[in-house]
Amino acid sequence: MTAVIKYNAGNVQSVMCALRRLKVDAVLSDDENTIRKADHVIFPGVGEAGSAMEYLRRNGMDDFIRSLEMPFLGICLGMQLLLSSSEEGKTETLGIIPGCVRLFEKNRGYKIPHVGWNTVSFSPTSRLFKGIKDNSYFYFVHSYYADAPDFTISSCDYDDITFSSAISRDNFYGVQFHPEKSGEDGLRLIKNFLEI
Repeated sequence: MTAVIKYNAGNVQSVMCALRRLKVDAVLSDDENTIRKADHVIFPGVGEAGSAMEYLRRNGMDDFIRSLEMPFLGICLGMQLLLSSSEEGKTETLGIIPGCVRLFEKNRGYKIPHVGWNTVSFSPTSRLFKGIKDNSYFYFVHSYYADAPDFTISSCDYDDITFSSAISRDNFYGVQFHPEKSGEDGLRLIKNFLEI
């Protein structure tokens, strides 16, 4: 069974739809006992880092997430919350993966937020990208980006900035893009995660 964490952030329904397309037994839950019984955990998110972390701390979910040992995938904001800190509201995040979430600099000539399809480059040995061609397109929607060079397993170029589009440490994985909105390659990535 796959658990999708329900918390004060959006985008859960599109993830649940993608899992249904893959015929995965999935449950949307904020119950610790239910989540702990899962084989895999997905942590989606669209929203603001400060309010999301406040919700997690208030409900004791921050320490709970840190304690999980099964394969864990953070998506978009869910990925950013895995890092040490975020410039969004000067927020201390979960600190599971060392790194900082930074705001795209304004007045650089590119649009903020970064919205749309962009290529990602990754290591051919990455289990998350098995069977996916390097420089495939994935769908992004974000104003902040991950700076975690030591834990980067895929990167994306947006104008003159290269940022971490996927990160990994131990059982924790994170992707900045939305695999559930990225067509067949996105579904393949989710399937790859569920096979870890």
